[in-house]
Amino acid sequence: MGLLSSKNSKAKEAQILLLGLDSAGKSTLLYKLKLDKDTTTTPTIGFNVEMIELEKSLLLTVWDVGGQEKMRTVWGCYCENTDGLLYVVDSTDKQRLEKSRRAFEHILKNEHIKNIPVVLLANKQDKPGALTAEDITRLFKLNKLCSDRNWYVQPCSAITGKGLTEGLRKLSEFVKIT
Repeated sequence: MGLLSSKNSKAKEAQILLLGLDSAGKSTLLYKLKLDKDTTTTPTIGFNVEMIELEKSLLLTVWDVGGQEKMRTVWGCYCENTDGLLYVVDSTDKQRLEKSRRAFEHILKNEHIKNIPVVLLANKQDKPGALTAEDITRLFKLNKLCSDRNWYVQPCSAITGKGLTEGLRKLSEFVKIT
């Protein structure tokens, strides 16, 4: 954690889009990665943009776009020049999993992110009843939806930080090879 450091001119830069339904934990995990501490967040109205330097070799500009229904209608506007997609799923919110899957499927159809790598973060693994990464993979039909790109599902917890760095590293590996 604590991945942010001073800008390294030798680092490759990548634009990362951070999406998911409202209350999935996008902003919480972004600030856990950036600041390495618990941060109280409120629902994102619009977007947050933060820079995270990963292992001094990759500078990520992360666009955290609000997940409320009205904001989901403009997600496509943030897709241009995107190098990778982090999609956050609340693994405990079984009532909204299908809605999240449909939003995910819809954004993958955007021509600006065709073939870009995806890391799906199965968030809230610290809570009882959370679906596993395997459950999310199956329910989101990732083998079919992401057959044209590199993809990975990372179990994580935005509160504890567990799995966040691993998910970001996996995405950075994909971004370096695309």
